[in-house]
Amino acid sequence: MLNLDLRTGLPDALTVLLKEYPRAGWEAHPGFDGLIRFWLDRHMMFRRILERLTLQTQETLDKRMDLGQFRQQTGRLGSAFVQELHGHHSIEDAHYFPVLSQKDARISQAFELLDHDHHALDGHLNNFVETANAALRADGHKDSAIGAFHENLADLNAMLDRHLIDEEEIIVPVILKYGAAGLS
Repeated sequence: MLNLDLRTGLPDALTVLLKEYPRAGWEAHPGFDGLIRFWLDRHMMFRRILERLTLQTQETLDKRMDLGQFRQQTGRLGSAFVQELHGHHSIEDAHYFPVLSQKDARISQAFELLDHDHHALDGHLNNFVETANAALRADGHKDSAIGAFHENLADLNAMLDRHLIDEEEIIVPVILKYGAAGLS
């Protein structure tokens, strides 16, 4: 149940701080500062890029987007997505998670879960790159490679969204309760 591919939410043991600091009250909390806003904005950026890639891939399949435009936008957005997500995860794994995991022993295992998610997402990102590259070489609008890329986007979106939601529901309450000392 902790596997990212199967998980539908966090186990109760890892939501103890979320119960104290529910999502609905985050923005009103005085500790909801620049770091949290910046970090959540990065998550939103990843979601928006995947949304845009999915939309333009569907438009290409429907022959509403020119193949040249599809190739250009998919290459640019896809490359930015992979680079930014890898960078984001590297910073979290190397700096944020070690600092935050020390703040509350009750949820220290949550950071192991998030680290495992990052490794699982690496496989999904490799599939993304492979299917994107195949779609970029497609001969026509109905090329099966574009359809496969569209399917891959749906899978990646589901996995990434599950991870981002869980990560937000672990990290934001920790920062709201204990502050951002040691994170900048």
